[in-house]
Amino acid sequence: MPETGTTLYVCTTCKREGDDPEGPRAGARLHAELVRQAGQRAEGLRVEPVECLSVCKRPCTVAVASPGRWTYVYGDLDPEAAATTILDGLMAYDGTPDGIVPWRERPKEFRTGVIARIPPFPPLSPLPEAAQ
Repeated sequence: MPETGTTLYVCTTCKREGDDPEGPRAGARLHAELVRQAGQRAEGLRVEPVECLSVCKRPCTVAVASPGRWTYVYGDLDPEAAATTILDGLMAYDGTPDGIVPWRERPKEFRTGVIARIPPFPPLSPLPEAAQ
C-alpha cells in the first residue's frame, strides 16, 4: 500500500456478546490484529485506536479516512477474521483518487457493513490579507 495519508480508526471499546469480561474487548483484539498485519503489508497506513465510534449496536467498527477523499464507517466486523479483509479493502480505497471504490470491487464485508459515507471536507479558503 503506498503512503497516502490514510488513517484507519478502530473502536477499541466495541464489545461483542460472549466477550470475556476480564479479557480485552473485541475492538481491542481487532485493533491489535490490524496493527500486526498492517506492519507486514500496509506501509504508510496509520492504525489509530479510538475510545468509541458510537456504533455500539454494530460492533466491531472501524472508520477509514484520507485527505481529500470520502470517509467510510464500517461495522459488524469479526474481530478475529476481519483484519485481512479490512486491509484488502483499504488497498482498493488507496487505489482511487477520491476513496470511492466501485461497489462490486469492495470486499463483501464492506458492502454489507457500511454504516456511513462522509464527503471530503472542502478545501479551506485562504484568509483575506486583512485577517492575516
